[in-house]
Amino acid sequence: MAERLAPEKRHAFVHNGQKVFEWDQSLEEVNMYIELPKNVPTKLIQCVIQASHVEVGIRGHPPYLNHDLMLPVKTDSSFWTIEDGELHITLQKREKGKTWASPIKGQGSLDPYAADQEQKRLMLQRFQEENPGFDFSQAQFSGTCPDPRTFMGGIHTD
Repeated sequence: MAERLAPEKRHAFVHNGQKVFEWDQSLEEVNMYIELPKNVPTKLIQCVIQASHVEVGIRGHPPYLNHDLMLPVKTDSSFWTIEDGELHITLQKREKGKTWASPIKGQGSLDPYAADQEQKRLMLQRFQEENPGFDFSQAQFSGTCPDPRTFMGGIHTD
């Protein structure tokens, strides 16, 4: 049931007609996906994740991305991997349930409709997590969706 509440598609950040990265999010993580150049050995790829900043590039060259993050992350549980020519950066949210409008501050923010849809999906993920015996995949909200972090006493952590 939880996989039905996973992101349906990735959001794309496009600049000057070129896709810079794609991204999605869950209650606990923001994932960024960057297509790597084909002729560059993966051992030359560099990714530095700091609490409020990310830097991605090829060693010995100016960074491809060098930006502040939308919100702070937990650096000890954030990481990056390379698979099938794609860099996958997993950023662990410091505030579980917080809806991010974009991974990068000031870049590629979701439009209001898409942001509302993300918040609704995260709220349903929260309900599913707190009530594993129920299927919320077909549930709908009428009107404005509440903030998943604070609704009905907020998110409970173990």
